[in-house]
Amino acid sequence: MFGELNSGEIELVLHEQIIGRIGCHVENMTYVVPISYAYDGSYVYAHTQEGLKIHMMRKNPNVCFEVDSTKDMADWRSVICWGDFEELTKDKERKEGLDKLHARVLPLITSDTTKLSPEWPFAPTEIGLIKGIVFRIKLTKKTGRFEKSTLPSFLGLG
Repeated sequence: MFGELNSGEIELVLHEQIIGRIGCHVENMTYVVPISYAYDGSYVYAHTQEGLKIHMMRKNPNVCFEVDSTKDMADWRSVICWGDFEELTKDKERKEGLDKLHARVLPLITSDTTKLSPEWPFAPTEIGLIKGIVFRIKLTKKTGRFEKSTLPSFLGLG
């Protein structure tokens, strides 16, 4: 069965996942890149270093954000959102963004780019010392699709 996710299902996928993809477009070039993120119901928050995605989002803040949950090729959910990039440069906003990122539940084994500080998984003693760029994307439009296997349940696959 193939179908559309309702708004509650879309929100669930956005809240459940921690890896998404940002699509940026500037000067006839489109760039899609994975990020780790936190979602608060309105904004996607992320932490990164200077690079192409930041350069492009500063030039064109209109971005696309995609996240999916795949059990197998016949059982998946995918959400595509559109929104506006905002770099968080003020101390209070930056701290709020970092706090949201630190509060998310991450797997025990994770990459250095996901860890916000050397103290991870504990909150850093001074959040202001965390280097890099903190940003958020205000989601303005969301859509979602799913596929669910229709195999008979007695096969243990449906």
